[in-house]
Amino acid sequence: MYRIADKVMILLLCFVMFCFSKSDGAYPVVGTLLSAASASLVSLYPGTAVAYVDILLFSALCIPFPELMCALPILLYDAAGEKKIWLAAPAVIALARLPSLNKTQMILIPVLSAAALLYRLRVGSLEKSLRTYSRMRDTVEEKNVQLADTNIRLAEAQDNEVHLATLRERNRIAREIHDNVGHMLTRSLLQAGALMIINKDEKLKEPLAELKDTLNTAMTSIRESVHDLHDESIDLDAAVRESIRNIGSRFKVSYENDSDGDLPVKIRLCFIAVIKEALSNAVKHSDGDSIHIIIRQHPAFYQLMIEDNGCCGDKPVISEGIGLQNMSDRAAAVGGNITFTPSREGFKVFMTVKA
Repeated sequence: MYRIADKVMILLLCFVMFCFSKSDGAYPVVGTLLSAASASLVSLYPGTAVAYVDILLFSALCIPFPELMCALPILLYDAAGEKKIWLAAPAVIALARLPSLNKTQMILIPVLSAAALLYRLRVGSLEKSLRTYSRMRDTVEEKNVQLADTNIRLAEAQDNEVHLATLRERNRIAREIHDNVGHMLTRSLLQAGALMIINKDEKLKEPLAELKDTLNTAMTSIRESVHDLHDESIDLDAAVRESIRNIGSRFKVSYENDSDGDLPVKIRLCFIAVIKEALSNAVKHSDGDSIHIIIRQHPAFYQLMIEDNGCCGDKPVISEGIGLQNMSDRAAAVGGNITFTPSREGFKVFMTVKA
């Protein structure tokens, strides 16, 4: 847009110079129209052979028609804009014929041509600076986006570490309660039972029975608390990734999990057990090199799929071994369905269970 405004201004100056021509009255209009047509063609096809030929031809016309040198400012402006100033050489050579023009044109043409050339060079320098600035700005914005993305990932990783640390602490507390308090209560129950057996005093029978009931109630409460802590500390995603790490580098494992992680405990435990068993079977029996694990959460049910690319032969036959039976039993325990599909492309374990 700015270049068009610049060209219009320079064309107006060229028109003024054409008006000082010694020729008839139509010459300024014709000369200005030719100049405008040439400048427009360069604007339509910048950086192409069309623009180069246009500038060169118009420049060459200045030799047989010296009065066209009134358009030299716009010609030099376009040639400098195309970074091929030599295209205006014929018109510059024609400056030797300036004496054929009137004195006003002899003064204005060199002055305005030099001004147009310097202006275009200056504008080109500013445009280059603007392009450099734009690239720097884009680079900075891109770096800012990358930095923001990195900060988000770091925050997520930090949150995940805190979550895992919380789960590990829960497990530690559950183990300590089970190992220390649970054992002490069990021992106390045995002692209370022994005292009830050897006691001969009728007055102590009822207090000892109450003591044993209290200890039984405490033991039941401790068990429930330990189980709750343990169940809440089960992280399906972390457990699956740990199982993947445990099979080593023989298989390239891809893992997808679109669940929200808030699956019922019994389903989490079932999925973890089935995945571990499937990975163990793949390590023992598969001749493939890749395993794909997918966990999907739908509104009414959950899906689990484990597939490797090991060949099972032309007519695969499933041998219901201990591993497959264990997976079937675990699926049945949570009300789910599980299928095993061997083929020449690999072995697939597919399980669905109601939410």
